[in-house]
Amino acid sequence: MPANDENSSDKEKCLELFLKIGLDDRTAKNTVANNKVTSNLTSVINEAGVTDGCNRTVGNLLYTVATKYPANALPHRSTLLQYVVSAKVKTTAQLDAALSFLGATGSENLDLNQFEEACGVGVEVSTEDIKHVVNEVAEENKATILELRYRVNVGVLLGHVRKRLPWADAKVVKQLFDAKLYELLGDRTAADDEKPKKKKEKPAKVEDKAAPVATSEKPPEEDLNPFLIFPNPDDNFKVHTEVPFSNGSILRCCNTKALLEKHLKVTGGKVLTRFPPEPNGYLHIGHAKAMFIDFGLAKDRVGSCYLRYDDTNPEAEKKEYIDHIEEIVRWMGWEPFKITYTSNYFQELYEFAVELIRRGHAYVDHQTPDEIKEYREKKLNSPWRDRPMSESLKLFEDMRCGLIEEGKATLRMKQDMQSDNYNMYDLIAYRIKFTPHPHAGDKWCIYPSYDYAHCIVDSIENITHSLCTLEFETRRASYYWLLHVLGIYQPFVWEYSRLNVSNTVMSKRKLNRLVTEKWVDGWDDPRLMTLAGLRRRGMTPAAINAFVRGVGITRSDGTLISVERLEYHVREELNKTAPRAMVVLHPLKVVITNLEANSAIDVDAKKWPDAQADDASAFYKVPFSNVVYIERSDFRMQDSKDYYGLAPGKSVILRYAFPIKCTEVILADDNETILEIRAEYDPTKKTKPKGVLHWVGQPFPGVEPLKVEVRLFERLFLSENPAELDNWLGDLNPYSKVEISNAYGVSSLKDAKVGDRFQFERLGYFAVDQDSTPEKLVFNRTVTLKDNYGKGGK
Repeated sequence: MPANDENSSDKEKCLELFLKIGLDDRTAKNTVANNKVTSNLTSVINEAGVTDGCNRTVGNLLYTVATKYPANALPHRSTLLQYVVSAKVKTTAQLDAALSFLGATGSENLDLNQFEEACGVGVEVSTEDIKHVVNEVAEENKATILELRYRVNVGVLLGHVRKRLPWADAKVVKQLFDAKLYELLGDRTAADDEKPKKKKEKPAKVEDKAAPVATSEKPPEEDLNPFLIFPNPDDNFKVHTEVPFSNGSILRCCNTKALLEKHLKVTGGKVLTRFPPEPNGYLHIGHAKAMFIDFGLAKDRVGSCYLRYDDTNPEAEKKEYIDHIEEIVRWMGWEPFKITYTSNYFQELYEFAVELIRRGHAYVDHQTPDEIKEYREKKLNSPWRDRPMSESLKLFEDMRCGLIEEGKATLRMKQDMQSDNYNMYDLIAYRIKFTPHPHAGDKWCIYPSYDYAHCIVDSIENITHSLCTLEFETRRASYYWLLHVLGIYQPFVWEYSRLNVSNTVMSKRKLNRLVTEKWVDGWDDPRLMTLAGLRRRGMTPAAINAFVRGVGITRSDGTLISVERLEYHVREELNKTAPRAMVVLHPLKVVITNLEANSAIDVDAKKWPDAQADDASAFYKVPFSNVVYIERSDFRMQDSKDYYGLAPGKSVILRYAFPIKCTEVILADDNETILEIRAEYDPTKKTKPKGVLHWVGQPFPGVEPLKVEVRLFERLFLSENPAELDNWLGDLNPYSKVEISNAYGVSSLKDAKVGDRFQFERLGYFAVDQDSTPEKLVFNRTVTLKDNYGKGGK
């Protein structure tokens, strides 16, 4: 049987096995596509003895073991699996506690009594127990719940329950708490969907750098050129890095005059940068900053920027990600000089590796990953470090020809095991992987590491400025060491701080988990900070680039930028470009009794706030008929001085149309539910009430207005920095997405296309979603109209 057929057959068997243990179809297929997770999960299933299947709860726990089990505690994995299969460890909370305990224990002897106590074995939490504690917490916080209603921070309240009942089933806790909220509050109203008003904060002091004051005007830092910090290419012989060695000597890495002249002859002195994403997921807003710096510097210096795929890990890479990256780079407004792949240079990289061995700077090692880790921690040389050069050359050739099993050998750089820099401890240059490459095919079974490949490819492509985030700063020594010992051109390396945005996660591992476990609706879910998600939400490239430009190219790490700062730039952009329209989310019928049933008055509504009366293109027609609809939250049975909505006997202005006065309220049989309002309009417009309401009228007598679906999005996480939390998934905002399926919109929206953006008056900025059909338009709220950035936001 051909190898491809065997591989396909193995994958089908694995898929069947994963479905047997209760994984949903999507998770099972995604798992099969990842060789490492497939191998781990298959081993776990066999070790647990459930190859004939198990229930879904056990299966999901086994999946978590396969993906999160601490490598230093492998001797105890079978013990944990028996606890899972026997339902002694049966909740996610228990399993997380077990994994934490085992990670701390490592390979030492396992005290079962301590283990069982640590993860709640034998502790039974009944539904009645949970209900009792939920009632307690709700009662203790009743005043806050009644005041804030559905805007209350449910995550905090659930945290109180979890603290008292750590081993309770999280899903049951959530269900019972939701039921309790409904018991206290009843149905959600339109007012519940509005963001709570924040108290005005005092301006921060000038010296308080942790909370810079933002204004409604353009932030001043955007007027500065952020690229002035970078040297010109012909200064690269002055740029050096000191690499200290254990014998006290220092290697100064910099270009010789001959190397620099050769480089400048090829490039003509032009700036060359590269944007080097790994195609193992979708790009997020942190990559927007990287793009701005890489492409922006090249544009500022009239140079060029490569889009280079760092595709050295075939197990994690997919064509879907490769295609997405190219598309999103162009959507962000950047045009690559060339699109290249690290895999384009596999032959050159292999030849450099052979040369590295010949020069005595690399050797073939047979240590296992755990042994390499242990020896590096103890600063011990590998037993194979001083093997003869000829022997390493022969073994490396055997690796290339597929004659050595996967995991049985690596090629390591002979650096400095006594250095103070962990990234000089003989980093791996090549490893064996019998996995076809999505770009290079099945030509290679050895693949270079990032630490080995990226600096050499930078040199091959004559990159002038190799720019990366601060976590790579300690690798700068290895970067220059390798180029120095090979005697090839050295680019200027500079690190900048990562972009950290509040109320989200940007780790690809965490994002992948959110997607694969269906906590969100895919990589382009509008609640994610992926660029695909931001695009679908309606944010523009111009706004995103203005945001990252304003953040700057600093080296101060750890600053958490408020998401409100991004929203400020989005509002600034959409306020100029998004036409106005009117939509009613929760329609309440108003019958105008002094307007004939079969008549309608067309009124002019503005697409733009500063529209001139003689500019017909800046207006759209809205029919004012005897039946109109207002927001349900804009009507009250009891009026008050600080209320500007409609109430019995009170008048309001319908925007662009006429004043109306409520004359009668039609109630249902329960004498509480409002069915419709009766009102009279003032055709003379002499009435001047303070309240102005948006509204939607019937386009024709007896015909309902345009029905649309509206999706309201809030922060995906309740905490500002969920990535710091152990149980970060427990911080997900249960109300981050609210779907309103029966909203009404003005007729002018009927021809809107996917991606079109509008300002819905009084509601926010919205974009047409890709889920729209000819039968119904779907709108995503991009941002609300209210701007908090100027009130102390970072």
